[in-house]
Amino acid sequence: MDEDRMNVDTLVVQPVPQHPPSSSLQSDSGLPSGSTSHIPMYHALEAPASPAPRASSVPLHPSDATIGLVYDTKMALHCSMSPEGHPEAPERIVRIWKALVAHHYTAKAKMIPARQVLKQEALLVHSEDLWDKVEAIQHMSPQEFVDSERYYEQLSLYISKATTLSARLSCGGVIEACLAVARGELKKTFAVVRPPGHHAEPEEHMGFCFFNNVAVAARVVQQLTPIKKILILDWDVHHGNGTQRAFNDDPSVLYISIHRYERGEFYPCGPFGGLQSCGEGAGLGYSVNIPWPEKGMGDADYIHAFQKIVMPIAMEFAPELVIISAGFDAAEGDDLGECLVTPAGYAHMTYMLGGLAGGRLVVALEGGYNLDSITKSALAVTEIILGGAPAEMRSMVANEAAAETVWLVAMEQSKYWKSVSPKACEPQEDASSLAFSVPEILKLHRQYYLYSKHDMMQVPLVGAELEQRFSAQVMCTPDIFQKDTLVFMIHEFGNLRVELASSASCDVQLERSYLIDFSKELVHWVKTEGYSLLDVNLFPKPLGTDQPFPRPKSINELRKDIVTYLWDNYVQLCNATTIILIGHGPGCQYLMDLIDMRATSVMKSVKAVVQVVGHWPIRPPKNALDLREWYRGNSFVALPSNHQLWSPDTRAKDLKKHGNLQRIDEEQSVKLIIKALPAIKVFVKAQLSGVNGAQNAMSNMHVT
Repeated sequence: MDEDRMNVDTLVVQPVPQHPPSSSLQSDSGLPSGSTSHIPMYHALEAPASPAPRASSVPLHPSDATIGLVYDTKMALHCSMSPEGHPEAPERIVRIWKALVAHHYTAKAKMIPARQVLKQEALLVHSEDLWDKVEAIQHMSPQEFVDSERYYEQLSLYISKATTLSARLSCGGVIEACLAVARGELKKTFAVVRPPGHHAEPEEHMGFCFFNNVAVAARVVQQLTPIKKILILDWDVHHGNGTQRAFNDDPSVLYISIHRYERGEFYPCGPFGGLQSCGEGAGLGYSVNIPWPEKGMGDADYIHAFQKIVMPIAMEFAPELVIISAGFDAAEGDDLGECLVTPAGYAHMTYMLGGLAGGRLVVALEGGYNLDSITKSALAVTEIILGGAPAEMRSMVANEAAAETVWLVAMEQSKYWKSVSPKACEPQEDASSLAFSVPEILKLHRQYYLYSKHDMMQVPLVGAELEQRFSAQVMCTPDIFQKDTLVFMIHEFGNLRVELASSASCDVQLERSYLIDFSKELVHWVKTEGYSLLDVNLFPKPLGTDQPFPRPKSINELRKDIVTYLWDNYVQLCNATTIILIGHGPGCQYLMDLIDMRATSVMKSVKAVVQVVGHWPIRPPKNALDLREWYRGNSFVALPSNHQLWSPDTRAKDLKKHGNLQRIDEEQSVKLIIKALPAIKVFVKAQLSGVNGAQNAMSNMHVT
């Protein structure tokens, strides 16, 4: 077919004889020696008359995006003819795509054209007999569809005239998503595809799946790019039997699955998804199953499994590419999965996986059959791969069944992975009623320091929710209503520098740990200059399980609330005629929100806006032209030397939006404010004497 030759190299399968397994399970690189011999090989044929292969992400739009999306409406043509419908319905991807468009996520990503999987590609995982069966579906007569219905029902499948096309597009779309990342064209991609693939075994299609999209894509990546070590994380509520079987003896692919198991009675049934199913031959230890014994597992249970099993093994394996088999049928509201994972839970898991493989991440849709749940979950994951931060989660503890399962998995996997510690996973008695969190202890320490060293007082807050989340985190000097100049400092918590007893277990050596408070020198300077100080720490206390608010606000809303509350009730009511705004790290975002929301009063009284951004994104005000002009003349922004704003691609006019930009030769955020403090002092002094003075004072400064 012509479309088969449009986007990829012409390939031919050349099986390589299998070498005997190495006597050593793991080499220094994290892969067993000789592991690449387990990868089926195929090579590009020389065909001068054929058109040159196109890059996988053509057309690239928009040109400055680093994230890709795959979608094709033709994948919705595969549908059930049953009057009762079917859970694996076209609306699954249609609803997700409409939501991505509505949230403008598609405008921020490059669109990757889907294309049909090639036979040569599919045969890297599947038998020729399976290929022929899927191809034959498109040529069946109406009577053959009727006659074969019972056969396909036994395989948990339905078919239609468009099944072949949709299945080939689904598989080819995941291939293109993976190639775009593996070739360095994009950093992360999301393939919104159907039918799913992780149940499709090398010899058989089953469980709503025809081709194993992720497995085929992994093989193509290994053959067409330098990437060889791939992690496949499968969080679909069902075990990905097809994916594990495809790589069961292959140490180049680490397969980790978190799924309902229930003693092998939950689909796809049998012992293959049990915790002792760890691979075979050279691949022994490279299949990791975390089998939940019951329904109802939620965020706490999945995050616990990630922290104790998934991430330690993944970091030890050190993949070059991460692929998520992203089924959303463990989501809250899905009747097939009957679990309780929230969009925030999926976002946190994606965020953790995004820190592996240099950020090279592919998300490929698998199951998920509640349209609301799958849409909200997909949006949360997309927001993460677009660079967002995961939403705050309440204080939570894994349930007894999950803790027991994770411990048993750790016992099994510790045979193969040094980073897995069964002792660290042992279920423990609940001592939450007797415990104090380390962040709360450190906040109290800082409160005591500011009180004893600088006579600063705690500011009372109005409203039960603000009080519960931020009490003891807003401090002011006793002269706040008397001084002419007030510094309003907005920041998050400092860093806890710790010595680890073991990098694998992350046990803390408390006697060698200490708190880094980046603000100590700045507070000392404010006091020395005779300014008053209002200091707010925006790192909130966690909500307990017995929180009294039926619909608690998001943490972003609360941060905006407390900053505007302090501005309206303290800054605006004090006698200060000169205000200095200082933001640090994530606090800069809420400083800019304050400027947007209180533009008139800010322009009237604020003489200097100082931001020590670190590696966080930075933005100018959103409001009217006069506010943006005012901001440029009164703004000082300290950025580390490796901040993305210093990219050669950044336009000069985008730099001018931020006023006085200062490049600091320091990459650690916690040290940035210390290095920037001399320049901050010069800027503030100059601003208090006139804008032109500030510009002249800063023009020749470079901080090293």
